[in-house]
Amino acid sequence: MKRITKRTPAMFAVAVFLVSGAVLAAAEVDIDGAVEWDTMEIRASVALDLASADIKLPSGRLQGQAIVEGEYLRLLRPAILSLPVDSSSTLEDLIRRGEYSLMEAENLALGARTVPPSLSADLSKMLSSYFLSLSGLSAELIRHSRPAEIPHALAAAAVPAYTGIIIIAAEELPVHGMNRRERPLPCLFPKIWDTDMNLIYERNMLDPSLKTMVRYVPQSAVFQETPSGLAGEIAGLVGGNPLRILARGVFGARPTDYIIDREDSLLIISSGANRRLLSEGRVVIALDDRDLKSPFAP
Repeated sequence: MKRITKRTPAMFAVAVFLVSGAVLAAAEVDIDGAVEWDTMEIRASVALDLASADIKLPSGRLQGQAIVEGEYLRLLRPAILSLPVDSSSTLEDLIRRGEYSLMEAENLALGARTVPPSLSADLSKMLSSYFLSLSGLSAELIRHSRPAEIPHALAAAAVPAYTGIIIIAAEELPVHGMNRRERPLPCLFPKIWDTDMNLIYERNMLDPSLKTMVRYVPQSAVFQETPSGLAGEIAGLVGGNPLRILARGVFGARPTDYIIDREDSLLIISSGANRRLLSEGRVVIALDDRDLKSPFAP
């Protein structure tokens, strides 16, 4: 079993100190990975070409590890800054507006879980893997102290009590206000609207003690051959009697906000118990498998 450690700022500082600028400039260090929305993690693999850094094994192993440690943050920074926070902003946008700091983003990256470096089969590269929690970032960006009120229906209505909410959006959908269709994409804080463009759910309605608004899953996870029709971990979140909703459209500069039928929204907002499903984050969004992993840009 691979041992996993946690990076700290001190570890990073030591790594930078150990390696000269000339060696870092010559070394070929590449990063590969993806934002994995189903697990709410950034997965990154860093590879150092040993020959480019003039490293001879076994004596140069520690030097190679120091180079990988020293380059990790620089290589990962673009993927972190480009993270979609909501339909109009990336993390870089928040930093530019002063709503989050670059130091906070780097401290988050330095807290990644790490698989210690190993050598490739042909001994030409040193490889290391990192796993960075998006739930931690989401929790840092939830700044309210109490949840905002969720909209109520104007007239009382008898509706079933559900145990969770599933929005199925695994195909191209009409973009509100545009003459085109797009596949919905994940972000940290999606909004839910109804077809009359009433806002039904947004981040300030979430209980601030929770870390994430929604859980993204592949469509197959909500069409299982089980009594509930759900994968086990999903049933644990939305229970055995969830409200299943087909998304009718997407909204926003990025297609990350979901539009549902007004009739479906009334099933949620007409009941105090169903409204609490939103504040408790008992919301699952089923997407196309291809959209649950966002590979790093080359």
